Amino acid sequence: MTNTRNLFTPDAVFVTDQTKQDLVLKEVYDNLLQRGYVKGNFLSHIVKREHDFPTGLDTSTLGKNIPNIAIPHTEGEFVNTRLIVPVSLREPVVFHNMIKPDEALEVKFLFMLLDNDPDGQAQLLASVMDFLAKTPANELREVFNFTDAQVIYAFLEQKFMAKIKEG
Repeated sequence: MTNTRNLFTPDAVFVTDQTKQDLVLKEVYDNLLQRGYVKGNFLSHIVKREHDFPTGLDTSTLGKNIPNIAIPHTEGEFVNTRLIVPVSLREPVVFHNMIKPDEALEVKFLFMLLDNDPDGQAQLLASVMDFLAKTPANELREVFNFTDAQVIYAFLEQKFMAKIKEG
């Protein structure tokens, strides 16, 4: 199983005040590009993919009052690394539901997936879904409402792999 140090890094955890999906993606992209995690053509591809294949997730099935999330990603050829990039949204941002693409969801947290291995994204997505399924509702509610990048990183560094290793 992958070590969390390979999945999260303190300089790729973000909190944003942006209130529009494309602006959130652009702000995160600017930071990731500056750090060398993504390539210059990443932004146009992640925006297009999110519009064509939405990644919003209705979390109401996981427990009461858990903020909705989204899991934006694009093809591995546009990234330079393998990371899960947590993004806390201070204000809800509309993403569309991955199951019912016509349904708009107010999202408060993103797990952006970066994987330069073409087959790796499915594994990262499975890890996120596993984490969601195995983490108690009160902990999900807590982390999805954090607005301090260091606190988010510390929480996920501690809890993420522990939860997905539980069987």
